[in-house]
Amino acid sequence: MQTAKGWIVFLVMGVFLISGCTAALVGGAAVGAGSGTYFFINGDMKTDYYHSFDATWSACQKTIADMRGVDVQPEKEIGKGKISALIDVEKVQISVTYKAKNVTTVSVRVGLIGNKLSSQLIHDKIADNLVKK
Repeated sequence: MQTAKGWIVFLVMGVFLISGCTAALVGGAAVGAGSGTYFFINGDMKTDYYHSFDATWSACQKTIADMRGVDVQPEKEIGKGKISALIDVEKVQISVTYKAKNVTTVSVRVGLIGNKLSSQLIHDKIADNLVKK
C-alpha cells in the first residue's frame, strides 16, 4: 500500500513537470508585496504596479539614477520599454510592459543568472518612487 501511494505521488509530480507548471517548478519563489506579488522565475523578478505606464517608466528611470547607474541605455516604445545599466559593476535590466489601464508589469534582472535579493531591492525602490509621485 505504501509503494502504491509513492508511485501516485511520483506520477502526479511527473505530470506537473512535463506540462510545464511553473507553480510546481517555482515552489516558494513568490514573495508577498504591497503592490502585488513578486515572482522570481528564471532569474527575473516580476510584479505588477497599479500605476500608468509613463509613471512607472519614470519611477524606473529615477531608481536607476538614484542608485548611480552608469552606461544607462533606455529603449522605450509604445507600451513597452527596457532600461539596461551597470550598478555597482552588476548588469541590471529593467523591462516595463503596459498590461492594462493603470497596470504595468515590471521585470528586474540583476547579473547574468539573476540575483533575488538585489532584484527585490530595486523593486522596493521603484515602489517608493511611485508613491512619492
